[in-house]
Amino acid sequence: MVSVTPAQRGTFEPSSTVSRYLQPIDEMFMFLNYLALRLKQHDLADRFGVHQSTVSRFITTWSNFLYAVLGSVRIWMAVEKIREHLPAEFKDYADTTVILDCTELRCQCPSSPLLQSEVFSVYKSHCTLKGLLGVAPHGAVTFISPLYAGSISDKQIMRESGILSLLRPGMAIMVDRGFLVGDFVPCKIYRPPFLSGRSQMPVGEVRETQAIARLRVHVERLPLRLFGNINQLYTVACLLTNYENGPLVKAWTKKQGSTSAGLF
Repeated sequence: MVSVTPAQRGTFEPSSTVSRYLQPIDEMFMFLNYLALRLKQHDLADRFGVHQSTVSRFITTWSNFLYAVLGSVRIWMAVEKIREHLPAEFKDYADTTVILDCTELRCQCPSSPLLQSEVFSVYKSHCTLKGLLGVAPHGAVTFISPLYAGSISDKQIMRESGILSLLRPGMAIMVDRGFLVGDFVPCKIYRPPFLSGRSQMPVGEVRETQAIARLRVHVERLPLRLFGNINQLYTVACLLTNYENGPLVKAWTKKQGSTSAGLF
């Protein structure tokens, strides 16, 4: 809002109620709105009565702060702890330690053809950033890789992300059929079978594919509604899911009741 008086002879004097200060709890609430609701910075500036530059500064500050605080908490779980909270749906895959899948976040295409080729994802037909996520059978996020250029393969991201250093013989991972990593992963792999030139799968393989698909959906349901390409924002969004009320397995949630909220 701008007010003009005759004495100013054409000069402008801002008369605005816009503030440059918020309580820390309100700053964090603004950041969570930005992260969860995909609100634009100018929209948040209007809602909270601050300048847009202040919104940008708050987002940067809180993403870095929560990245440091939440990132200092070890999220990789011991095998014994996973067995303790194993949902009944995993009884046939009781040695599963982590469910792995890649997620791709759309990003603006660079003007450079060379950079475009690096971040262009054939799978998504768009420029993306790609990360590897790991989720325990009961729904807790236990592994988050950095973001890589969208052209990276699933096999290469498995090698570079650091997940291999956490896997041991006696463990098992659950992956999609596109993860052809059996030649270097040091543990058992649960993966839906391929047709391999057959006209149809045997009944046993069909049932196994359906069972693994139902269990793998935990990692694909993570609410990664992101709009940035900054590793801090991506990591914080993933880590915050561990502080939601309860796991993603509905049947297990009903069985455990109120105790499920205390896992994380």
